Amino acid sequence: MRDRRSWSKVTDLAPTSVELEAFVAAAGRVADHKSLRPWRIIEIRGSDRDILARALNKADGKKGYSSKPRRAPLILAVVADLSSKKIPAWEQEAVASGVAHMLSLALDEAGFGVFWRTDDKTRSKSLAKAHGLSKHEVLLGWLYVGGKPQRSRPIRRKTVDAAKHISRLPGGKKTRKAHDARL
Repeated sequence: MRDRRSWSKVTDLAPTSVELEAFVAAAGRVADHKSLRPWRIIEIRGSDRDILARALNKADGKKGYSSKPRRAPLILAVVADLSSKKIPAWEQEAVASGVAHMLSLALDEAGFGVFWRTDDKTRSKSLAKAHGLSKHEVLLGWLYVGGKPQRSRPIRRKTVDAAKHISRLPGGKKTRKAHDARL
């Protein structure tokens, strides 16, 4: 996790369908609300990317094909299934999002470059139709997957200043003790 980064450009190398199944099985270990598993992944490769390319342009009110799906040899659409009435929709989306992030970690660890893509048109009718979504499903976005290109200069990793992202409950203790911050 500490070494993972997004790769805005990737090579034509991608995991096979069999390899992808192993990565998805591992990523599916996120919180699942008693095996509800409110998510699925749609594998998009080769000429199938043209279906996505046309739907992206249609969602933007344009004709023709978007060039975005050609930026990676494998695109994984992340879909949340909101059909359960027992679990709030936001929790079902959070689980699907968790799978996507775990999947990106597994792919990165295996040597593949991954970047997340979404926009304000992700939930358009044209994209829902292109992905074959049911009335209880929503598209969260896509993982673009490919090989990690060689870099001519070293990668600078910016670490997160965790102290800026951690707060205490109002009215609770004001300071953290040294033993509270073990790694």
